[in-house]
Amino acid sequence: MPAGVILLLLIAVLIYFGLLQRVLDRMHMTDIMAIIFIGAMVVGSFLPNIPLGTRVSINIGGGIIPIILAVYLIATSDTNAEKVRSIIASIITGAAVYIAGKLLPAEPGTMIIDPIIAFAVLAGVIAYVFGRSRRGAFIAGTLGIIISDIVSALGVTARPIGTTIGGAGIIDATVISGVIAVGLCEIVGETGERLKGGSWAKKKSNEESSLTSMLAKHEKPLEEGENSERDE
Repeated sequence: MPAGVILLLLIAVLIYFGLLQRVLDRMHMTDIMAIIFIGAMVVGSFLPNIPLGTRVSINIGGGIIPIILAVYLIATSDTNAEKVRSIIASIITGAAVYIAGKLLPAEPGTMIIDPIIAFAVLAGVIAYVFGRSRRGAFIAGTLGIIISDIVSALGVTARPIGTTIGGAGIIDATVISGVIAVGLCEIVGETGERLKGGSWAKKKSNEESSLTSMLAKHEKPLEEGENSERDE
């Protein structure tokens, strides 16, 4: 079973037990919606590829479903700025992975780790840097891999061997890249929030102490007989 499918099933289990609720909330996705997309990717990866033309086809689980998911997340983004940023980050990620595939050896055994995993890690890191938000990083991580695969497919249409968009381990790279991108956002974001919360709490405490000191300093004690005068 492909590593991407195994990872998807693991993510589905975590979602079912509510362990990824906060991440989904920040991406504006419900548990049911996430599980539907995961199920579609798993089932679609085993279905026949859809021909797109001469020597080019697309895998349903590794190509069509990730594209639909990315388009949905872009369309439901909170602001136009986030939509534009997600698209630009996806293009940058796709270009970086494509260039890396041309410059680095992509055959198994030629690198310390599997090339698919190496490209997925690269895509995840770049997607995190340029995507900024969890939603933007996930979009760039998944869509970037697909964009790179589409560009590669366009270059083999005139060759005797065909290619499948979203096939041949691409679903693994797509899932791993998206998980790394969101994971980095979650780790770095959570760490930053904790550090910011600590400094903010300390600052607030100092301000409250300063305010209390000022009030105590300016408060005048009642003079002798003042109470009796007010009573009268």
